[in-house]
Amino acid sequence: MADFTARFADPAEQREWDSLVTDNPGGGNLLQSMAFADVKSRHGWRPRLVVLDGPGYTSHNLVLEKKVPLLGALWYLIKGPAVNEVDHVAPATRAVAELARREGHRLFAIKVEPDLLDGPAARETLRAAGLVKTFNLQPNDSTALLDTTAEPNQLLRTLHSRGRNAVRRAIREGVEVQRMEPTEETFRAMYALMSHIEDRSAARMRSFEYYSRFWQNFVDAGQGRFYFVHEDGEPSVGAFVINYGSKGTYKDGGSKPGRRQYGDSHLVQWTAITELKEEFGIVEYDFCGTPPADQLKDKDHPHHGLGLFKTSFSKTVTDFVGCYDLVVSAWRYRVWNLVAERVVRQVYWRRTHQPFY
Repeated sequence: MADFTARFADPAEQREWDSLVTDNPGGGNLLQSMAFADVKSRHGWRPRLVVLDGPGYTSHNLVLEKKVPLLGALWYLIKGPAVNEVDHVAPATRAVAELARREGHRLFAIKVEPDLLDGPAARETLRAAGLVKTFNLQPNDSTALLDTTAEPNQLLRTLHSRGRNAVRRAIREGVEVQRMEPTEETFRAMYALMSHIEDRSAARMRSFEYYSRFWQNFVDAGQGRFYFVHEDGEPSVGAFVINYGSKGTYKDGGSKPGRRQYGDSHLVQWTAITELKEEFGIVEYDFCGTPPADQLKDKDHPHHGLGLFKTSFSKTVTDFVGCYDLVVSAWRYRVWNLVAERVVRQVYWRRTHQPFY
C-alpha cells in the first residue's frame, strides 16, 4: 500500500496556492482554488489547505471543515484527494485523518470525491479499503468533457453533428456573442437567466449573494468571464466560464425560453472554448454536469435536456467515482448517517436558504 503523509500548507505555499493546485495529478480543479475557498469561508465552512506527500508526487488539497454540535467536525476534501491512482485514495485520506488527530481536531468523518474514473474495479477498490459510498454532491461527478487540443477547424469537426451544425448555423445567421464586463448589472442579468433554468427543474438556486461573490472572486483572480447573447435588446443566453490551469469550465449558465435565434447557446459555448484555448491554451473543457452515462437517454431525468445539449459537443459522458466517506468515529458517524445529517441540512436551509454543502 502506498504511503502518504499530510501537513498544513506553509505561508509560501498558501501564497502560491493556485499554481501548486494546477500542478496536481489531473491538473487540479477550480473547486480547490483560493477563489472558491474564500466563497465557502463566507458560507459556513472553514477552509484548510493541506499538502499530501505520496509515492513520488505531492498534491495540494482544499479541505472544508464544518462543525456539527455534539458530533465534532466533518472534513470535506472537495474534488480530492488529488491522487493519480484509485488505490491511493484511502491511504491519502487516512493521512489527512492522522493530520487532524495530530493537530487536535475531533473529526467523525472525512468526505472525499477524487476526480478518478468510475467503474466496477474502482468501486471495489474503494469499498475494500473501507470507504463508504454516499450521495454525490458536485454536478460534474458526471459530466461532458471536450478535448480541446486540436486546432479550431479540426476541433469543430470533432463535435457531434448536432452541435457542429448549430454553431455553423448561428454564425451564418449572424448571432452575436458578447463578452460582458463583470458589473452589478451583468451579475443581475446572469442570475435572472439562471432562474429560468430553475423554473424548468427541481433545482434550488443559491442566493444572489453567493453567486456574486463566486463570480467576483474568479474575475478578480483573472480566471472568470461572462458571455451573453441578446435578443430584442435583452439578455437571452448567458454563461460564466472559468479558466483554471489547463482546463476551461462552463460553470454557470441560463437562457430564456422561446428564443428565436437558433444555435445561440451553442455559439456561446463555442466562443468561450475557442477564446480560452487561444488565450490560455486550455486542453480540456468541462461542461460541468450531465446525467450519468447510463441515464443519459432517460427523459425523466431532471437534467435530460442539459445532457443532450452538452453531449452535442463532446458526444460522451464521463463518470467519476463521486463521493465516499472515511469513517473516523463509528458511533458518531452512525448518528450522523441515520439522523443528524438530514436534520442539520434541513435546519441549515431554513436558517440560511442555502444548501448545507
